[in-house]
Amino acid sequence: MAATVAIIGGGIGGLTLALGLRRRGLDAVVYERAAELHEVGAAVALSANGTRVLHDLGLSGELVERSAVPTELIYRHWGGGRRIAAYEVGQGYSARFGAPYYGVHRADLQQILASACGSERLLLGKQLVDVSPSARGHRLRFADGTDAHADVVVGADGVHSTVRRWISDVDPAVYSGTSGFRGLIAVDAMPSLPDPGAIQFWMGPGAHVLHYPIGDGSVVNFLAVVHEPSEWAAQHWVREVSPEALEAPFRAWHPGVREMVGATTVHRRWALFGQAPLNRWHRDGIVLLGDAAHAMLPHHGQGANQTIEDAATLAECLHRDSRDDALARYERLRKPRTRAVQRSSWVASDLLHVPDGPAANERDQALANIPATLRWIHGHDAEATARASGRY
Repeated sequence: MAATVAIIGGGIGGLTLALGLRRRGLDAVVYERAAELHEVGAAVALSANGTRVLHDLGLSGELVERSAVPTELIYRHWGGGRRIAAYEVGQGYSARFGAPYYGVHRADLQQILASACGSERLLLGKQLVDVSPSARGHRLRFADGTDAHADVVVGADGVHSTVRRWISDVDPAVYSGTSGFRGLIAVDAMPSLPDPGAIQFWMGPGAHVLHYPIGDGSVVNFLAVVHEPSEWAAQHWVREVSPEALEAPFRAWHPGVREMVGATTVHRRWALFGQAPLNRWHRDGIVLLGDAAHAMLPHHGQGANQTIEDAATLAECLHRDSRDDALARYERLRKPRTRAVQRSSWVASDLLHVPDGPAANERDQALANIPATLRWIHGHDAEATARASGRY
């Protein structure tokens, strides 16, 4: 398909899509509302289903330079720190899944993608205000008074998507009943933390903590999730909290966890929202990608990776098919998989928070099957699946 593509949103998904389209000879321009690119969130865990795509785009050198490779995936008891289950994530992981696992600062990843995209195809300060049909496909109008035309408009503009209103009038956001605290902590500030080079889940009553190394491994990114408040009435998804409010849920936890949450200088609470599945992802040449289509809870670390999978799939479909066929095939391929990952993330949220007792024992026994979970999530090859689906 020889088409021009306008990508609304200069995050991980939008930039990955632009690079994937360019690799296939298609013209794409990214329009980002912010005047300058800046990090949203602290870090991102890239599993093989995401890094496979980024390596194919020629970014392996930059990723290796700026990322940490965790040694293991470990599940631990919240108090004593007992290793409940563990799975190798080093060289053996790459051999099994065909690509590595990285912990990388989100700002570094965005910079890598933006540099590869180039400033001539990444336009900043472009807030979309209207999309309308035109003789050249779609006319896009921006708040700065400029306009543009494109055959395909991609909403890669996140959970608060502006583009989504041209496809659906439903707000799919669903509060999970959980909220999170985040931070980047130097390993030296956590002398009691075991295995700081691993990606780890600490599981406890009403809460869990996920952390993994990033960059050169001297810093750990963490997300501490608590099963509260029961409702989130605030207009914004982030609000300031006191250090005491952050530390209180973990006062009886392992010393390493207490050191971690106590050392953060980011005293904010993030409401964790998932998303009810959308009935449709595209309409008349306008299509959604990433969180705009399927925002999910972070308990499998798949938000960025599923977005990267979306980008690889959409690029391949647009390369092979007419516009409408491409968008239909993209939705057909991605909707069942992203729904399955969304659903699994909701289930994981509850399982990570059960108190000690029979339910926790049953969960711990089930964690012995974690390799199967990794296989169906991390082992997926989005580009190969899209190519195979086009062989009629």
